[in-house]
Amino acid sequence: MVFAVGCFALMDTIAKYLSRWYPVPVIVWARYALNLVVLAVFLAATGRVDVWRAQRPGIQVLRGLLLASATLVFFTSLSLMPMAEAAAIGFVLPLFVAVLAVPMLKERLDMPRLIAIVVGLAGALIIVRPGSGVFTWVALLPVCMALCNALYQILTRMVSGIDKPFTSLFYSALVGAVLISLLMPFYWQSPVGWWHWTLLLIIGVLATIGHLALIRAYEYATATLLAPFIYSQLVWVMLMGWLVFGDFPDGWSMLGMAVIVASGLYIVNRQRLTGRKRTDLADNGK
Repeated sequence: MVFAVGCFALMDTIAKYLSRWYPVPVIVWARYALNLVVLAVFLAATGRVDVWRAQRPGIQVLRGLLLASATLVFFTSLSLMPMAEAAAIGFVLPLFVAVLAVPMLKERLDMPRLIAIVVGLAGALIIVRPGSGVFTWVALLPVCMALCNALYQILTRMVSGIDKPFTSLFYSALVGAVLISLLMPFYWQSPVGWWHWTLLLIIGVLATIGHLALIRAYEYATATLLAPFIYSQLVWVMLMGWLVFGDFPDGWSMLGMAVIVASGLYIVNRQRLTGRKRTDLADNGK
């Protein structure tokens, strides 16, 4: 999970950089189309030709739609606001995962964790500060991304162990490429120069590697356990935003980030304690 979000942080940095010259849908299309090409070449070279056979194709298609929507919304937010603030607001994602895991994965959510979720949302409000210049409709885009991504991660957990990891990766790339291709007649703009083509290719490669790592992670751990590890992305996002764009969060944004991270870490700690108590009860025959 830590490796996966590191790939995503670098991908987001390149996307924000390219948004200076190209419409966001073009960058998103390149992300999925090149992701699909890179993946197809790899699958063909390794003899994995049956990846299209999914045990739950409906869930796989829905995963692809959610991920493509999340990418489109978040890349749009990156083009309109500082990267660290957009990423920090998007870090309500683990809180959404914890809530959605209750009805969808039958995981438990007790009152202390519910309070932690409310505190985490308060942290997001500290970052956008209602009444300030940061609090605009643009700030809602990372929240929408977080909701779509949370549903995507829950569905990924649901198909983990049922469909092969490369099947999940293939459907995510295929559905995203097809969906965003429908927008290209309205937004297409040809990349200029080898440097921009190279960056677009790197986005596709990073997407492939990052999501494969994400899918692998869900094969070994629960959604609630893995969710807080997404916070490791915050360090890379802040560093890249500062080095590439000269943006660094102010004091209020840093405070809001700390509140969100603290609430997420509390949730995972409660999850571990609950799991330990269940194990103890089982060992005692209760």
